[in-house]
Amino acid sequence: MAILIADSGATKCEWCLAEKGKRSKTVFTQGISPYFLNSVQIEAILRNELLPKLSKAQIGSVRSIYYYGTGCNNPANVSVVRKALMAVFRGASPVEVTHDLMGVARASCGDEKGIACILGTGSNSCFYNGKKIVKISPGLGYALGDEGSGAYLGKKVLQYYCYNTFDEELKYKFEAKYNTSTVEILENVYKKPLPNRYMASFTLFLAENRGHYMIENIIEDGLNDFFFTHLCKFGESWKLPIHFIGSVGFAFRDVLEQLCHSYEFELGKVLKNPMGGLVKYHIG
Repeated sequence: MAILIADSGATKCEWCLAEKGKRSKTVFTQGISPYFLNSVQIEAILRNELLPKLSKAQIGSVRSIYYYGTGCNNPANVSVVRKALMAVFRGASPVEVTHDLMGVARASCGDEKGIACILGTGSNSCFYNGKKIVKISPGLGYALGDEGSGAYLGKKVLQYYCYNTFDEELKYKFEAKYNTSTVEILENVYKKPLPNRYMASFTLFLAENRGHYMIENIIEDGLNDFFFTHLCKFGESWKLPIHFIGSVGFAFRDVLEQLCHSYEFELGKVLKNPMGGLVKYHIG
């Protein structure tokens, strides 16, 4: 008997098969967003990218599924994902589908109170009382919000390039790395699918050019926007540890430390992904 745990962002999904109190298999597939994919498309991803990496015995051993995913705070989206999972793993029960923020809260806080934050392709935050999420700062997605996220920071990189704000050094490095143009950038952002992933991919340019004052300004301003817009809305932020999970928070931990000091917050865990914490939460 095994449990299958999934942690899905917009860019990638990590699947962990856990049995006998420990991990037995980890698989990565493309990210699953029910805002962009229907049940049939999600089922196809499971059959084409997940099942081929599991043995028949492993597939047959799955008895319960805990899926944490982007967009799954919406009941309609939960239904879309759950339908696909149940079609592929017919014997599994329960099949729990909930949002990625709950996954981050359980992974970082466990059974303790805390502020749990996502800083990955997108961003989000909540106050977790040790059992459930009590407060959420509204998330408006990459077009209107997602402050501090990869999409938010990547958008700033593209703005600096397209507006010709970068100095000659950074402009040269950007063009050498990406070999693109303003026309192509606009095409990807406004006409092609998954623009949030596209914008978030430029966060790597920030990580590779740390130390340049323009790069540091983009990172600090973007993360400060997250602190000011979201964390300051929780009175609990000054009383409880603030945990961050996601590739962006993990990459720029030093900036998070500086900002927490400035706002007089207690920095909690800073993790690249929640899976380790989720396995511990579900199987001890």
